[in-house]
Amino acid sequence: MAHKILMVEDDFALAMGTEYALTSEGYAVTTAGNLAQAREKFDDSIDLVLLDVMLPDGTGFEFCKELREKNSDVPIIFLTAVAEEANIVQGLELGADDYLVKPFSFAELLARVRIILRRGHAGNEGTMLKVADLELDLLRRRVSRNGK
Repeated sequence: MAHKILMVEDDFALAMGTEYALTSEGYAVTTAGNLAQAREKFDDSIDLVLLDVMLPDGTGFEFCKELREKNSDVPIIFLTAVAEEANIVQGLELGADDYLVKPFSFAELLARVRIILRRGHAGNEGTMLKVADLELDLLRRRVSRNGK
């Protein structure tokens, strides 16, 4: 079964080129052109999110933060033209797994996608403890019961 990738990108040409490159490698890609579509298309079957920072209806930082607040451990790679160090640090501190600045090579993107998907969902196998509805995330130092 192919890994499912949600790509959130408002540049149509870049989205189509990236989708083509990823599907050629066997990935199943769903594309969203804005945050509203990303929220609509995201579900627990998504294995990776490729996320632009500047979107017509907000920022990718918002979506990344929302996913992490919902305790989603889906890997996130920012693909963006916003190359300032402060933005890179912000994206990583919000919970992104990687940050790739445009323009990027498809070969580099594919390598990063393969590496992250090889690790599995956030690679948290020894850092999450679960008992019934209680979850302890040792890496993030978070405790939740019934998702709260």
